[in-house]
Amino acid sequence: MNPSIVLAAFCLGMALAAPMCDYSLDARWNQWKVKHRKSYGTNEEGWRRAVWEKNMKVIEQHNREYREGKHGFTMAMNAFGDMTNEEFNQKMNGFQRQKHRKGKAFQAPPLSDFPPSMDWRKKGFVTPVKFQGPCGSCWAFSATGALEGQMVWKTGQLVALSEQNLVDCSGPQGNLGCDGGWMESAFQYVLENGGLDAEEFYPYMAADEDCKYKPEYSAANDTGFIDIPEGENSLLSAVATVGPISVAIDASQDSFQFYGEGIYYEPNCSKEKTNHAVLVVGYGHEGVKPDENKYWLVKNSWSTYWGLNGYIKMARDRNNNCGIASYASYPTV
Repeated sequence: MNPSIVLAAFCLGMALAAPMCDYSLDARWNQWKVKHRKSYGTNEEGWRRAVWEKNMKVIEQHNREYREGKHGFTMAMNAFGDMTNEEFNQKMNGFQRQKHRKGKAFQAPPLSDFPPSMDWRKKGFVTPVKFQGPCGSCWAFSATGALEGQMVWKTGQLVALSEQNLVDCSGPQGNLGCDGGWMESAFQYVLENGGLDAEEFYPYMAADEDCKYKPEYSAANDTGFIDIPEGENSLLSAVATVGPISVAIDASQDSFQFYGEGIYYEPNCSKEKTNHAVLVVGYGHEGVKPDENKYWLVKNSWSTYWGLNGYIKMARDRNNNCGIASYASYPTV
């Protein structure tokens, strides 16, 4: 039977439970499902379609405003299109800040003449973009990213580290697996445990499982961690001289869920209520002059289908937008 006919009947059957479908979007809906390998039960597809259509309208309205010069970034439909913003935040944003920071204080280098741009990917300090799946383990991906970079200084080798090791084993340090965590607690686990396994030998499962750490597969260790004082100048000093840095941000807005490209500035996000962990791997500017259109180059853990092949450019020196410089840290090795 023609998929459009089936969908039309489906939408009519769900009319009382969800808004009517816009049949002009049938082809795009079916293409989106194929691209992202989506399949639903009989009682689910109607309202998932309604959520998708609502998100599509938000995206299109934002992009009309972008063309009018009202925004500095675009939005784009992605694999999260069938999720409400509330559902998305619950599943994907798992940063849980603890009350007290316990690391050593960052000492900024005396020289302040940093280069106008930095990209640690080009220096071999950053592994490919990963995907956390339906698990609030962003904190683990941020932590491994920072530790992977620091291990390059120590060994000269870039080795992907195991997020699953952290998800499964760092509960005693205060982390909650797929229900959230804190990068500093991850660094503390590695210190107390005496190592962290390589991803190759402890693959990611996107679920809470029993701890399976094996010392013979350890590829990293740390001696503690450094807390970077709140403020973008301090974060700039660290990113310019240390390497990739773990940070927390407010990623709760639908504009972040569907970020496309450009420099992300969101006046509605919070500097204090951070809920997502990411990795700052560099910084730069898009203007002719170094002080124009400045951004942080940020690695996310939502696959290469999100944003700029898994990355986002976040506004820099705009009053700590989204709290990117509020809770920054990195491990020492």
